[in-house]
Amino acid sequence: MAFKFTRNSDGTGTMETDHGAVQTPVFMPVGTAATVKALDAQDIRETKAEIVLANTYHLFLRPGEQTVAEMGGVAKFMNWNGPMLTDSGGFQVFSLGLGAKGESLSKIDEEGVTFKSHLDGARHRFTPESSMDIQRDLGADIIMAFDECTPDKIEKKYVREALDRTHRWAERCLKQWEKNGKQSAQGNQQALFGIIQGSTDREMREEATKFISALPFDGIALGGETVGYNMEGTLEMIEWVRDLLPKDKPIYTMGLGRDPDNIVEIIKAGIDMFDCVAPTRLARNGALYYGEIRGEKFESEFSNGRLNISNTQFDKDKSPIMEGCDCYTCRAGYSRGYLNHLYRSKELSYYRLASIHNVRFMVRLAEEMRTKMKAK
Repeated sequence: MAFKFTRNSDGTGTMETDHGAVQTPVFMPVGTAATVKALDAQDIRETKAEIVLANTYHLFLRPGEQTVAEMGGVAKFMNWNGPMLTDSGGFQVFSLGLGAKGESLSKIDEEGVTFKSHLDGARHRFTPESSMDIQRDLGADIIMAFDECTPDKIEKKYVREALDRTHRWAERCLKQWEKNGKQSAQGNQQALFGIIQGSTDREMREEATKFISALPFDGIALGGETVGYNMEGTLEMIEWVRDLLPKDKPIYTMGLGRDPDNIVEIIKAGIDMFDCVAPTRLARNGALYYGEIRGEKFESEFSNGRLNISNTQFDKDKSPIMEGCDCYTCRAGYSRGYLNHLYRSKELSYYRLASIHNVRFMVRLAEEMRTKMKAK
């Protein structure tokens, strides 16, 4: 079936894919290397996640897209068998291709990017066409156009060059996607999303929104360094382009979802999709989400909506991470005191139990926001 998105009058929506439907707004857990860290597919299902994101750059390097294709595509490979999205690898070829002093080792030209693997230093090359072909082999339901992710602090002249190049690459991605029949190597339909760049320049962001929105993409993403790292800047940028974005396509802020209050704010700003590695990364470092939506805001007694499970105040605490939480960890009766012990002892089961809580917490926030939107 062809990808279909329906937006309701209350702002909620539904994306229909070959591997199932996704309700929006939606938080997408990140399964970088075909795994949401510390969780198996059943754990992911327990969190009630509806769609998982995987990373083109990492899967290209290991185990290789051909291997994933032969294993039935990324969803089947990881035993998820639900809707999936892959990014284009564009962000990683810049962010991971850095020298000892933080300088970029990636070489950009009109055709694409030559970069060094962060694993072994081997040189590789991505082009718009190869990114489409790699994502075709990986077999996700939603794939992303190959773009140049520009930093916030960079001269305007370069932002202009990168933006024009990203737009030319977007058109090439569309051509290659169409050449591939808009299908994965496994024969499923693939939706293609375009990405709006322009750094922190309002005029270029507005120009990019008009350009990308006019092309036959199935969805629109907001990219760039600001998104996911600077919430104030992200909300300002959304305000600039809000009225220029198509109403009949899902809007995706890439890499955003570190803090619970960000989820509430971004949904109120009209965004449909968001993802972040933070829930599992923070869990591994002892930070567990805590708090709830009250009225129009997220509130918590802990800073940034996180309790630090390593604190000695929790070592004899018999209560769950959060009363009323429906995640497996809280529901099954694992106490703060026990999790404190596991974390301090570096026991592997801690990472699973903590990650289940954090991922479910973010997924549930999006669910609760959908409920609030429908009730208005």
